[in-house]
Amino acid sequence: MSSIFITGGAAGIGLATAERFERAGWTVGIYDVNQDAVDKVKANHPDFITGVLDVREPEQWQQALAEFTSHTDGTLDVLDNNAGVLVAGRLDEISPAAIRAQIDIDALGVTLGAQAAYPYLKATPGAHLVNIASASAIYGQPGIATYSAAKFYVAGLTEALELEWEPDDIRVVSIWPLWAKTALADNDAKSTKTLGVHITPEQVADKVFESVHPNRVDRLLHRTSYSVGTQTLVLGNAAKFIPNVVNRTVNKFLAQ
Repeated sequence: MSSIFITGGAAGIGLATAERFERAGWTVGIYDVNQDAVDKVKANHPDFITGVLDVREPEQWQQALAEFTSHTDGTLDVLDNNAGVLVAGRLDEISPAAIRAQIDIDALGVTLGAQAAYPYLKATPGAHLVNIASASAIYGQPGIATYSAAKFYVAGLTEALELEWEPDDIRVVSIWPLWAKTALADNDAKSTKTLGVHITPEQVADKVFESVHPNRVDRLLHRTSYSVGTQTLVLGNAAKFIPNVVNRTVNKFLAQ
């Protein structure tokens, strides 16, 4: 039975992803920093393997992965680096603690997770590392600058590891949603108003599932990114071809 380990899995996109993979017969691990939320999920999904994990702590990564893979004969088909936080506001107005939390969870946590999961992924033929990126990494976003920058980091990490881990038969991909209907979208960022919040957690979960079941073309082209929703697809493709001044103007309108 294939297995997936999901961080930040007790709510939102993480939980929707867990339910999507459960329906397909996978062994699902839900790990989250919130013990109460984990307990609630376990009550509704007794077959989930659950635990508490602060992604900023490498020792907790080691313990959580060892515990989960004790149920899977030491293998891991997918690590879904889903945990993330967002604090909206001008950089000069948000607290240093808010800056640190976003960098530590959204960038450092993803990196520590990849490092800790590597031995298990390497032991599993055709394994995947899935990193949740964001449409905010298409062009730097004012009002959520630290979050946006952290997602640029995730995009770069994904591309680097896709090359680095190819000899180990580990495929590395990133998922690019725009604003989804989760707690992260409950903020004052202007782009939530100009673009709206249309994507559901289930749509993102479906894209995660698609990404770990690549077709022949995806494999041939070494596809590393999967956009979620038409808006993200249009913005991402446009950014590759339009002049930077036009891209800047569009993003200034959307975010300021």
